[in-house]
Formats: sequence, structure tokens, C-alpha cells
Amino acid sequence: MIPRRSILAGAVALPALWLATGPARAASPEVFTRDGAAIGGYDPVAYFTQGKPVKGDAAHSVTWNGAEWRFATAENKASFEADPAAYAPQYGGYCAFAVSRGYTAKTEPDAFTVHEGKLYLNFDKGVRRRWERDVPGNISKGDANWPTVLGD
Repeated sequence: MIPRRSILAGAVALPALWLATGPARAASPEVFTRDGAAIGGYDPVAYFTQGKPVKGDAAHSVTWNGAEWRFATAENKASFEADPAAYAPQYGGYCAFAVSRGYTAKTEPDAFTVHEGKLYLNFDKGVRRRWERDVPGNISKGDANWPTVLGD
């Protein structure tokens, strides 16, 4: 017969062991990419200069922060290279609303907001509507969660 103390010790140790060795979760890359490029190949500078998503061209590309960024023009590429942080979407291009809630999600290039000189992308236009209900509050929450939401 197994002593009661041994059963109790095992019951306490198993959850701790599972937490220490539980299912591994791969860390998300710092920049969300689709089709091999950040923002799915859309030009981050165009959001500021044209106010809309514009497809970039692989002929005008640069690697920054572990991702390929594509631009519609050589001028936009040069602007980005001069100050990438000014043009790159916040939270690595992951859904800003998701990051504000503590997780990451993919984004669509046409679900965007430029707020106080920064680009935020969302999962889709429906999520963007939810994001827009409290942009400053969502940014505050997203900033607090970033980059820990990427995992280990």
C-alpha cells in the first residue's frame, strides 16, 4: 500500500512538473510576415504618404528587424531606411487589438489606423472597429504587453 503522504506529495508535484515541462510554445518572430514579407509585401511608407495600403515591389526591398520590407518606389525605400521605426507598424505588424488583449494575431493590410504618427494594423476591419472604440486605451494596454506576447 502506498502511504498517504506519498500520494499527497505526488499530487502536489505533478502540476509543478507539468508547468516546468509542459507543452512547449514556440516564440513568435518579432515581425509578422505573410508571403515572405512584412505587411504581406505592402509599402509601410505609403500608409503615411498616400493614406492607404499600396503593394510594394520586391525590386525595392530592404531587410530590417529580421523581415523583408517592400516599397512601391525607391523614394519610399530611402525614407524607410533613413528612419525605419517611424514607418514600421507598431507591435511588429501583429494585430494591435490582439496585442492589447495579451496575444498575437495575423493582420490584413487594409485594416489599419494611423494614430499620432504611428501605424497600427488589425486582424480585419471588424476588429479595427473594436480597436477604434478606445485607441489610446488599447495602445496603453498594447504597449504594456509588447513584446512579452511573443513568447519565449
